[in-house]
Amino acid sequence: MSAHPRKAARRRRAERRGRLAELWCRCHLRLRGWRILARDWRCPAGEIDIIARRGSVVAVIEVKSRRDSAIAAAALGARQRRRIARAAEAFLLTRPDLAGLAVRFDVMLVGRWPLPRHLSGAWRSDD
Repeated sequence: MSAHPRKAARRRRAERRGRLAELWCRCHLRLRGWRILARDWRCPAGEIDIIARRGSVVAVIEVKSRRDSAIAAAALGARQRRRIARAAEAFLLTRPDLAGLAVRFDVMLVGRWPLPRHLSGAWRSDD
């Protein structure tokens, strides 16, 4: 038996864990007064897990699901942050109603702790 089927099964489990983590984060955000504007938003520039609004803030949120919070936090590299920022620019071009609102880049970490950890302003688009 080759390792290939095991890799595929591991990938499916990781994708399922990621989808559940994003669902958990969306529920967590809604309970805290955020309105979900988009989820899994994709364009040629990149992908955004969650785009949410509360008041005058639009949060572009990357969800990371790992067993350890330090590993989850470190999983968001500079290249991925740039892709997310470009995707956010593309999204905002499609939504002129959001012009003038503050845009913030957040990370939500899902792991062994009881609730998702929401790191507000985790990076800036010019990082």
